Amino acid sequence: MSGTYDVRLVALSLIVAIVASYTALELAGRVSQKQGKSSWTWLAGGAVSMGSGIWSMHFIGMLAFHLPVAVAYDAQDTVLSMVIAIVVSGLALYVVRRPTLTRANITAGATLMGVGISAMHYTGMYAMQMSPPIEYNPPVFIASVVIAIGASFAALWIAFQLRYTGFGVAFFAKLGSAAIMGLAITGMHYTGMAAARFAPDSVCLAVDSTNGMQSGALALTIGITTIGILAITLALSALDAHSAKLTGSLQAANEQLLNLALYDSLTSLPNRMLLDDRMAQAALGADRTKKFFALMFIDLDRFKPVNDSFGHGVGDELLKLVAQRLTACIRKVDTVARAGGDEFIVLLSEIADPKDAAVVSGKVLDELSRPFFIDRHELNISGSIGISIYPRDGRDVNRLRANADVAMYQAKRNGRNGYCFFAKGMGEAVNP
Repeated sequence: MSGTYDVRLVALSLIVAIVASYTALELAGRVSQKQGKSSWTWLAGGAVSMGSGIWSMHFIGMLAFHLPVAVAYDAQDTVLSMVIAIVVSGLALYVVRRPTLTRANITAGATLMGVGISAMHYTGMYAMQMSPPIEYNPPVFIASVVIAIGASFAALWIAFQLRYTGFGVAFFAKLGSAAIMGLAITGMHYTGMAAARFAPDSVCLAVDSTNGMQSGALALTIGITTIGILAITLALSALDAHSAKLTGSLQAANEQLLNLALYDSLTSLPNRMLLDDRMAQAALGADRTKKFFALMFIDLDRFKPVNDSFGHGVGDELLKLVAQRLTACIRKVDTVARAGGDEFIVLLSEIADPKDAAVVSGKVLDELSRPFFIDRHELNISGSIGISIYPRDGRDVNRLRANADVAMYQAKRNGRNGYCFFAKGMGEAVNP
């Protein structure tokens, strides 16, 4: 006994397969980008959506096939075939969410997925409960399983490659890939149907069964289920992608505002606000460990002639290079900040002896004394450094900074290109 196909339903099954494949590509991206419980939630929801789409394509294709006898489908076996499709889809999404996809991983995943899709198809065929049972042409049966595995391999590879493109990005690439995947999945289905052999006197036992589902009711159920689930899934994916984009934009804006508030725009060094916070933390650490911290106020010597002779552009480049050299002189736990203009402040955290500040000051002076080369100009400057020590020269951060400033001017009066520790009596503004 041979059957015929309704071409309109065949075309509909292909469309459903393509839509389901496109949804699967979107879900692969969502699952890959999530972490923790959110990832598993998307994996479970994606498996239901993707599995429902594959299952729907399969049964629309079944409904497109007409035999000379009345046909229905056993409800329990039908539900079982849908469960198999969902489990297979979950496996596929689990495979593509991995950070890397080796040849062994994709081969194993494609084999399991292909066998699962074949199991879904032939379980659906079994739901017809034909008597005598359906027989299958072995070569064509094997070909359908091989096609299922090959289609699964292509689907996993494509999904892995496109998983980070995001919703609405590379639309035509995803649509083209979905078309290939849909053709491969429907190709497996109709190859499996071609393998079936119905005896001339076959009857469908599911027609008179209380569990039997008639073609009309099943078609309506499949249509509503497929359109609803896939539409909701794509909408949720778009909403999640949009939310993630907004969150990323907000985070980037917050980071930019934070940088503007705490860092110097020219040199990217901490500014006075961030320096004050780190000084407060250094004071707590020094009190806890019974150690010191030092504040070095640095003013560049002969910087103004550079600006006057070569312009502010060269002057700005010089400040950037100075910032780099100062940063190279200190430890990671220390801080270099720009106080403004050609003034810099170095915070040396947790030093065991105030003399350690003198050692660092010597390194800084040596670095600043080396020539700077900007736009084929050789620039020679130096620095004058004033040093105050916590808590010896004050416990208030403003007092410490003012004392270091006074000591810096004393270093300039001493001939520049040197450092000077703060001592009482250097300035009236900092009297205790």
